[in-house]
Amino acid sequence: MHEHIEVRVTASSDEEARRICSAVVERRLAAGAQIVAPIESTYWWAGEVQRSGEWLLLMTTTTERFEDLARCVRELHSYEVPQIVAVALVAGTADYLEWIRRETAPRSGA
Repeated sequence: MHEHIEVRVTASSDEEARRICSAVVERRLAAGAQIVAPIESTYWWAGEVQRSGEWLLLMTTTTERFEDLARCVRELHSYEVPQIVAVALVAGTADYLEWIRRETAPRSGA
């Protein structure tokens, strides 16, 4: 299993995207987060094909922190079934990967 991952989440608005990104970084569940917007999504929901504008969030973290990050996203997200998926970072510069590890490490008292 890969230690470093990028978590991808879609949000319904810029405000929701900013709220989620701020929360996961402030809680050290992600070392950093970016918002890519707007994107157009096409998907099945309630038996029909839907199309909507969304904001894509990209968050770097470790596999160890994934479940806590996903829980945080679910708490703040407006969707009944939010997209919360992770892709492995198969390579990266040593200093960047160490930065992810360092910034997402649980803090004493946190």
